[in-house]
Amino acid sequence: MGTWKFDPYHTQVEFSAKHLGMMTVRGHFAEVAATGEIDVEHPERSRVEATINTASIKTHNEQRDNDLRSSNFLGIESHPTMTFKSTKIEPAGADRYTMTGDLTIKGNTRPVTLKVVKYGEFSDPNMGHRIGYAAEGKINRNDFGLNFDMVLDGKFIVSKEIQINIEGELVEAADAEGEAKSEAAAKASG
Repeated sequence: MGTWKFDPYHTQVEFSAKHLGMMTVRGHFAEVAATGEIDVEHPERSRVEATINTASIKTHNEQRDNDLRSSNFLGIESHPTMTFKSTKIEPAGADRYTMTGDLTIKGNTRPVTLKVVKYGEFSDPNMGHRIGYAAEGKINRNDFGLNFDMVLDGKFIVSKEIQINIEGELVEAADAEGEAKSEAAAKASG
């Protein structure tokens, strides 16, 4: 079992929702910090924790982003972060797992189940020991106090169901620390 950190430059936390039941609106969170204790041989013994800066939400529309930051949705002034802590990981086939954990948004904590796929593993002296994963799941936003339920012509402006998609590369902590020291030494000498 080793300590791992998500590479912030190779991690994406994305979501999508339907607008008026027709168009899919996609967005992401630009600031994510995640770590874990990963047992490469027995992934079911692993655990993952993530913290997301709610103000870092981006949907390519500044007015919509500000609406999502407001008290109708994320309430970033009172709730600057959302968190996820895994509670159970179960094998679900070759390089596939089911991960259950506690997701906290806007002060509301609910269990969430994600389908996880291991993309691969890579070890290089310059890039460190890495493992790539993807996870996906769905939540009902009302379960987390995101209760803006305006209806137009019988359709919700924003669907209650939110799709979550996560991809990331984890770097073994010893490799991540060595990489940071090498970068600092290179900057100091150059």
